[in-house]
Amino acid sequence: MTTEIVLAGFGGQGVLFAGKILAYCGLMDNKELSWLPSYGPEMRGGTANCSVCISDKPIGSPLVLNPDILIAMNQPSFDKFVDAVKPNGKIFVDSTLIDSKCERSDVECYYIPSSQLAEDNNLKGGSNIILLGKLIKETGIFTLDTMKKAIEKVVPPAKSHLIENNFKAIEIGMNN
Repeated sequence: MTTEIVLAGFGGQGVLFAGKILAYCGLMDNKELSWLPSYGPEMRGGTANCSVCISDKPIGSPLVLNPDILIAMNQPSFDKFVDAVKPNGKIFVDSTLIDSKCERSDVECYYIPSSQLAEDNNLKGGSNIILLGKLIKETGIFTLDTMKKAIEKVVPPAKSHLIENNFKAIEIGMNN
């Protein structure tokens, strides 16, 4: 089985970091994987996205044109990728920053006010991880334990004090 995911938002929202966590989850579950960031001059304010492929078999191309799962963290990203999601796919939307509703009836769409939840829980920059928590709850693609182990690997040593905040953000996402 292969799952293709696109995470998209603006630079500084942690889109690439969240994608890296998903990639590490795949590594820990002994899956084949690819992580392809796309940010160039967009970093810190412009749009940024990354493609993550997780599979039981070798991956032919890291490029994801029609994802099974979309995480959209801002309006331009939602607008750009919503129609590309495969039928029966899942879309996770930061409803704090995105007013649009998905008009498609062939996908499941989850509206999570992740930016507001992060702010309300004193988790500055945690919106991305809240959305990952919702993703693992609704898809079952990884366990909570695998996600926590991936976070411990991806968070750099200089920021290890933020690991517990990331764990809290996952649980908030799973409970919303």
